[in-house]
Amino acid sequence: MSRAGRRIRTARLGSPLAAAVLLAGGLSAWALTGAPAQAAAASVDVEDDFNGDGYADLVIGAPNATVSDKAKAGYVAVMYGSADGLSTANKKIVSRSTSGIPGSATANERFGLTFTKGDLDGDGYGDLVIAGGAAGSVVMWGSASGLTGGTNLAGYGQAPQAGDFDGDGKTDLALFAHSTVAGDDPPSAKAALWKGPVSRTGTPAAVLNILDKSEWWGYGEDDASCATGSGCEEGPDSISGPIRSGEAGDVNGDGKDDIVQWVYTGDGTWGSRMLLGGASGFTKSWAPGDTAGGATPGMGVGDVNGDGYDDVVVGGDDWSGKVRVAYGSASGPSSANTKSFDQSLPGFYGAEEEGDGLGAAVSVDDVNGDGYADIALGIPGEDFSALTDAGSFALVPGSASGFTGTGSQVFHQNTEGVPGVAETGDKFGAATALLDVNGDGHRDIAVASTAENSDNGAVWVLRGTSTGLTTTSALAFGPGDVSAPATDALFGYTLR
Repeated sequence: MSRAGRRIRTARLGSPLAAAVLLAGGLSAWALTGAPAQAAAASVDVEDDFNGDGYADLVIGAPNATVSDKAKAGYVAVMYGSADGLSTANKKIVSRSTSGIPGSATANERFGLTFTKGDLDGDGYGDLVIAGGAAGSVVMWGSASGLTGGTNLAGYGQAPQAGDFDGDGKTDLALFAHSTVAGDDPPSAKAALWKGPVSRTGTPAAVLNILDKSEWWGYGEDDASCATGSGCEEGPDSISGPIRSGEAGDVNGDGKDDIVQWVYTGDGTWGSRMLLGGASGFTKSWAPGDTAGGATPGMGVGDVNGDGYDDVVVGGDDWSGKVRVAYGSASGPSSANTKSFDQSLPGFYGAEEEGDGLGAAVSVDDVNGDGYADIALGIPGEDFSALTDAGSFALVPGSASGFTGTGSQVFHQNTEGVPGVAETGDKFGAATALLDVNGDGHRDIAVASTAENSDNGAVWVLRGTSTGLTTTSALAFGPGDVSAPATDALFGYTLR
């Protein structure tokens, strides 16, 4: 995720790496010894840094985990960054059974299915908002000692999104109610735009309309009924849903963050929706991406061509199989300024094949520090070495002309230096995230296989450098390594 250079950053200097990282349990001892880190100035987004130490922290969702004997109750694992990167010893496991977290573990709640980061109270520490299904979301607050407490946001339990949506320099929170996918038409769902700062009691500075009034609409209702939100398909406190996921960035360079979402479009299909930030609520706009069936590809936002406007990147869907990059502009992205590619892109190692799932996961940020956001793509359906759906991921560089296959990198579990061994059905690359966990100024990548170890799941971390990603000091770990519930957990289903 990129904020077109408007993100608040903290700075640290790198220090020598530990000689080795020893893991216990689960996937065991999957770290490689590395060389000293570069003493480069770090550039860490405040929303990624929960304890203010200058290193980004990784959040891992395990929504299908059994917690307190409740199947699919779910949890998240928070892995704190350091000069040596991530360590399985430096973590926090959070569920509805965690002390201080409101509510209790509930079967099928899938706590941690989605989450967002942002400095909601403006104290310089990133905060974490965890979606909790029908019971609502939970805010954990950053501090010098990491995430603490838990504030319940009742009624809003699906795909929260943090960002400066009204352009006043404070982090706002877009909230959406949990709703069920069913029927021919997408139902409306409760929604709210909370103006920051948000206090630790869960009180915003103000509650704004989720949509600008020009976007309210219904089925012939008069303005008075729409103004109250009653019987109106979309009004001040409702928007069509359900919503599967979202990403924020400034696609039109107006100083206000925007959201692109996957939203249910009816008849079993999903499509994308752009919500442009504004002082009186969001306005809806075009975004690339259509898909059929229950699966949706990945989606990311970042400035791939370095022109100051964030671009929207959407993975290959059931229809085209191609990754689409809609370049931002003063008027936002448009179909006329959208380019696409697949594994036939010159310089992109591999071959395009049906079922690869190119872009099932998408992350967009600058790995090598050249000022252009790079595109990380999960390819969980990739076949190689007579292995079906073993999976891989790729890093496609950005440039002044946009994405380029020149210098692209592809990794899988049989790549030298990547811990583990590729197996049929691993679906390595099911989720990705780019963030600077060791503070050396280069984004590192976290990548997941939710099918690893019979759907227990696992996460790998490869470090970023000035020349891209490296397998030196690569790390892999599963739920057992962080003393968390493992059986069928889908550990790594969501990464941020």
